[in-house]
Amino acid sequence: MAKKSKDPKPQKPQNSKAWAVFSLAATLGGATAAKKVLNTSWKAATGKEPPANPADPDVAMAEAVAWAAASGTFVALARMLASRRAANYYVKSTGHLPPQLAADKPIAEAAGQAEA
Repeated sequence: MAKKSKDPKPQKPQNSKAWAVFSLAATLGGATAAKKVLNTSWKAATGKEPPANPADPDVAMAEAVAWAAASGTFVALARMLASRRAANYYVKSTGHLPPQLAADKPIAEAAGQAEA
């Protein structure tokens, strides 16, 4: 009969429902705000409404590409910044990173391990 190990297996951190809700709200809020700012900026720069569907053949190719690049970049950037702010707030509130983010190692720590 095999002996049982006294060392418990490392357990995965529990998912935090609070973090999931908080992160989702921050991400959606950031994306919504970015979309409004982008639409207003597009109107100011071009003098017309942004394309509702850039895939529509009636939209000029240059306009469709410009809108897709601008909206994709700007919305993704706003979502990332909102998520980072939410993570910072979570750390200040709880004293630790959310379990979903805790797996990432700081750059300095990872660089130190690479040298060893």
